[in-house]
Amino acid sequence: MDPAVLARSQMAMSLAFHIIFASVGVAMPVLMVAAEIMWLRTGEKIYLDLAKRWAKGTAVLFAIGAVSGTVLSFELGLLFPVFMKHAGALVGLPFSLEGFAFFTEAIFLGIYLYGWSRVSPRVHVMSGIIVAASGAASALFVTFVNAWMNAPSGFVMQGTDVVAIDALAALKTPYALHELPHTLFASYMATGLAVAGIHAFGLLRPGNHDFHRRALTLALAMVIPCALIQPLIGHFAGQQVAQYQPAKLAATEGLMHTQTRAPLELGPLKIEGGLSFMAFNDWNAKVIGLADFPPEDRPSSIVRVAFLTMVGLGTLAACYAMWAAWLFRKRKWQTHRRFLWATLAAAPAGFIALEAGWVVTEVGRQPWVIYNVLRTANAVTPVPALGARLAVFALVYLSLGVTVAIIITRHVRLTLSPTRSP
Repeated sequence: MDPAVLARSQMAMSLAFHIIFASVGVAMPVLMVAAEIMWLRTGEKIYLDLAKRWAKGTAVLFAIGAVSGTVLSFELGLLFPVFMKHAGALVGLPFSLEGFAFFTEAIFLGIYLYGWSRVSPRVHVMSGIIVAASGAASALFVTFVNAWMNAPSGFVMQGTDVVAIDALAALKTPYALHELPHTLFASYMATGLAVAGIHAFGLLRPGNHDFHRRALTLALAMVIPCALIQPLIGHFAGQQVAQYQPAKLAATEGLMHTQTRAPLELGPLKIEGGLSFMAFNDWNAKVIGLADFPPEDRPSSIVRVAFLTMVGLGTLAACYAMWAAWLFRKRKWQTHRRFLWATLAAAPAGFIALEAGWVVTEVGRQPWVIYNVLRTANAVTPVPALGARLAVFALVYLSLGVTVAIIITRHVRLTLSPTRSP
C-alpha cells in the first residue's frame, strides 16, 4: 500500500482518538470550577459533590489525552520528517508554548485534585481557573500549527528550501482568525452536550433530582452560548476558505464548474447566488469549481460528507440551544421530558460534529501537508513496514479505548447515583 496512505491513516486514527480527550480536557475544568464557585457562593454541599465528581472524571480523561497527545507529537516527526524539516523552525514556537501550557495545566490539576483540604478555598479555586485557562491555551497553540499548515506564512521559498524564517510572522496566519475560536467553542459545546446528556438521563430516572438539576443547569450554561455563536464563526470560516483554499470550498459544496451566482443547495432547496453571497458577500461573485483544478489537486469527496455532517449537527445544536434558552426563561428545562429526551439524544452530537470538522480541515487540505508548499506524499518517511505499525497502533488504541470506556462508564453510573460514593 502507498506509504502516504498508511502514514495518513495512522495520524488520522491517532488524532481522531486524541481530539475527544483533548476537548474534554479543555472544557471539563470550566465546569468543575463553576460548580466549586457555586458551592462557595451558596454554601450548598451538592455543588461541592458535583465539583469533586467532575474533577475525578477530568483527571482520568486528562491522563488519556496526555498519553495520546505525546504519541501524536512523536508520530508527526517519525511519519512526516520532511514536514518537520520545512516547518520545524516555524511551528516550533507554538509547539513549545503548548508544552509550557500543558505542564502548567498538569501541575495545577494536581493541586486541584489533592488540595481540597490542604489549601485555602481561594487558592483552590484559583488553581482550577489556571487549569481551565492553560487547557484552553494548550489547545489554541496546537490549533495555531494547524492554521499555519492551511495558510502558511513567515517564510520565503527558495527552490525547495525555506528561507527568511520569521517565527513570529508565522503566528499571523490568517486561518488562526477562525480556527482558534471555532475549535475552542467546539470543545466547550461538545463536552457540554455530553455532560448535559448524562444528567438529563439522571433526571429521567426516578430518585433525588437536585444533583442532576444543578449539573444540567451548569452544562447548558456552557452549551447555549457556544452553540449559538458557532454558526457565525462557521460562516466566517467559509469565507476564509473561499479566499485561501478555493479547492476545499468547491469540495465541501460539491461545486464542479466555476460559475457566477453559484447556487447554495440545502437539500431539495436551491438558492440561486446563495453560495456566491455566503462566500464573498456578493450574489454575483464567481466561485471556482473543482474542474479548474488538476485531478491530483482535488480533495476527496468524503470532505463534502463530513462538511454536511458538521453543518447539519451544528445547525441542530443551534436550534436546540434556542429551545433551551426559551425553556430557561420559562424555568421549565428541568421538568420538560421531551427536552430531556432531546438532550440525551444530542449528547454525542457535539463530538461527531467535532470529528467531522477535523475531517473537513485535514482531508480538505490534501494533497498538501503545507498548503501549496509541500505535498503530503513528499513529506512521508521512507521507512518500510508502516502497515505493521498501523496495525499495532490500532490494537493499542482499541485496548486503551475499551479501558477508558469501562472506567468512564463506572464513573457515570456512580454520578447518576449521587448518594453513592465514587
